Amino acid sequence: MAKMNEHGLTGGCLCGALRYSLSETPGDAGYCHCRMCQRASGAPVMAFGTVPLTALTWQEGTPSRYRSSDLAERWFCDRCGSSIAIHADYQPDTVDIALTTLDDPNAVQPGFQIWTDSRVEWFDTADHLPRFARFRPNTIGDPPERGAEATASDRSPDRRSA
Repeated sequence: MAKMNEHGLTGGCLCGALRYSLSETPGDAGYCHCRMCQRASGAPVMAFGTVPLTALTWQEGTPSRYRSSDLAERWFCDRCGSSIAIHADYQPDTVDIALTTLDDPNAVQPGFQIWTDSRVEWFDTADHLPRFARFRPNTIGDPPERGAEATASDRSPDRRSA
């Protein structure tokens, strides 16, 4: 069972400098195989779930932010480097929480896979979830394709946000 408090699910980074609670269970959860997620996490895939910004409360610390593309910024711990969330411009009222930062990462399970055209050849998940080469059709906010295709090498170091 998921760890709960008066705010709902809880989670945080590796070192504990960032702690958060969610008043709603993340929905629209999925795996992302894009090169930016791979590079940000050092893993072949990241799993995210969406919550309204109003459902997220920082109990400890404030995440650092990095503008990783023309579409979004990534939130992370500047002490241990844990990737915590992504805030996409095309979905301004929501945030995508990295599911493995939940105290109980089994509380929310992915239901689809995106950006599989970037999947590393030596890794695959053991599931039969719907897979999409890029964004899913009818993604909320109708994201433009180009921003998500950019890789870290496409951006200059001065693209960081405050």
